[in-house]
Amino acid sequence: MTQSFGERLLATFATSGHLCVGVDPHPYLLSDWGLADSADGVREFGLRVVDAAAGRVGILKPQVAFFERHGSAGFAALETVLAAAREAGLLVIADAKRGDIGSTAAAYGEAWLRPGSSLEADAMTISAFQGVGSLDEPIRLAREAGKGLFVLAATSNPQSIAPQSAVQNRGEFAGRSVAASIVDEVNRSNHGALGSLGVVIGATVRLADYGISDSDLTATPILAPGFGHQGAGYDAISSVYGAAAPNLVVSSSRAILDAGVSGVADAIATQAREIAEVFAA
Repeated sequence: MTQSFGERLLATFATSGHLCVGVDPHPYLLSDWGLADSADGVREFGLRVVDAAAGRVGILKPQVAFFERHGSAGFAALETVLAAAREAGLLVIADAKRGDIGSTAAAYGEAWLRPGSSLEADAMTISAFQGVGSLDEPIRLAREAGKGLFVLAATSNPQSIAPQSAVQNRGEFAGRSVAASIVDEVNRSNHGALGSLGVVIGATVRLADYGISDSDLTATPILAPGFGHQGAGYDAISSVYGAAAPNLVVSSSRAILDAGVSGVADAIATQAREIAEVFAA
């Protein structure tokens, strides 16, 4: 029987902790690392992060856009990085933020979640702008393949506050915010101690602003951006997420990558240790 993503995530937390290292080859970082702003540069950048992460953490999150900006050669570079991460035993979340309806949503799921795909990852970020029901096919594929989805709910960028906290005035979720209704629908599809369908909730938000309680999230994986460069400290693990903190994938990118090629391994080890201390307290 295929092990679920939620089960695999719990195992990763137990053996390797909650830190998720972002692979975000910004042009300035490529320059700082002595690499060209090219497909070759982003491939080398990604492989160096994989090498630094292996044995220090259990989760990696490549930001697809920084590879995609280099076209087909950039996607080929990403395929190489994804394969190296799988070979290193890392759980990989493709930060793709795709989303659509029907066969198009299904195709996105096939690209990122299908076993054997050149872009295969263990999970992907996905948008439910057309409603969580529009993701039925990616959800089905994720379940069958032991993969995961992280649906955007309350993201860390300030521009998202108004649309995501807006209260609905019709339908099943009347009186609930957009973000809260996404959490409700994701939870409805989850099973087990930790489900395989998660949500993205930034460390810079207040759950109460969206009508969400930490008790809504106790069996829901949470991908949590916003730490480090975006301003959140690790005290947000308990202050923002409360009872849901044990389910947290703590995402950190530039706060680690800014350490440079010679310092990235130490930065990963330091942040992993700091996060482990928070969870042990």
